Amino acid sequence: MQHKMTAGPLLNEDGNLAEPGYAFSLVKNYSRKDIKTSKWRIKEWDYYYFGNNEYGVALTIDDNGYMSLSSISFLDFKAKKQKTVSKMGAFPFGKVNLPPTSKKGDLKVKKKGYSLLFLNDGNVRHIIATMKNFYNKQDFYCDLVITNHNDDSMVIATPFDKNKHFYYNQKINNLEANGLIRIGEKEIKVNSWFGVLDWGRGVWTYSNTWYWSSLSTKQDDHYIGFNLGYGFGNNKAASENVLFYDGKAYKFEDVEFKIPTDSKGIDDFMKPWIIESKNKDIYLTFTPILDRYANSDILIISSLQHQVFGMFNGFFILNGKKIEFRDVLSFAEKVKNKW
Repeated sequence: MQHKMTAGPLLNEDGNLAEPGYAFSLVKNYSRKDIKTSKWRIKEWDYYYFGNNEYGVALTIDDNGYMSLSSISFLDFKAKKQKTVSKMGAFPFGKVNLPPTSKKGDLKVKKKGYSLLFLNDGNVRHIIATMKNFYNKQDFYCDLVITNHNDDSMVIATPFDKNKHFYYNQKINNLEANGLIRIGEKEIKVNSWFGVLDWGRGVWTYSNTWYWSSLSTKQDDHYIGFNLGYGFGNNKAASENVLFYDGKAYKFEDVEFKIPTDSKGIDDFMKPWIIESKNKDIYLTFTPILDRYANSDILIISSLQHQVFGMFNGFFILNGKKIEFRDVLSFAEKVKNKW
């Protein structure tokens, strides 16, 4: 099942993936000009999340063909509250200019009332974001310098069963943010908040559901984390399940998110979950604290999102050694899109 990709172009002459599989770096070269299907179906995004056990911040820049999106979320885990403000634009079709690689390149969105700058000179990542009237007429500002503690990342090239549709994705875990966040007069020092970059490029089918969980932390003087996910596309060539330990990535097979249901069989996201593999080399309990819930339905486009934040406990078995996670706050999500 697990095919490791080699270097080369991402797509063949027909616009399909040249080599589905996984890697621990961006070995395949992505280019919009190689895509052979409608520009309406192209989805590109950079999503950053950083947090500790008290607060979290998420910042997103998307170009989804017919729609652009710039989003800022601030999460207060002590108060069990969150605020998300998303600004949308129409028909960008690549004009947002997301870089074709995560290795280097600046991404800048500046509009009336807000700006998001994801700066990357190849050595240092620097995030600066502003938004007027973010919360209770208070302005938002953040300035974060990002350090990467991993040599490896999770990279996967996933085909869909529809011709010329694919997803090329990198998750860079164990990123450390330092700087500040300010909302109105309240200033929050960001000291060693850990997080992830979700870098995605692809051509998506219309209807999809995905499950994703990510965690990054420093525990017992080790940088550890994971990326777990499934639910969309054809993953016969590889899964995206990876453990990070002291900068290195280690591949795992299957995983299942066991979300409790109520008496009607509907997901009850705020009850404890279990995330585990069939052969029990992954076993995690997840105790929710806050559901960053969003439900939008506009004509034929809809998105139902439950990004749930809470405490992880459990372990991975790596070469016979138990790698444990103890009371680490991060997130797991279930998202349904028709887009």
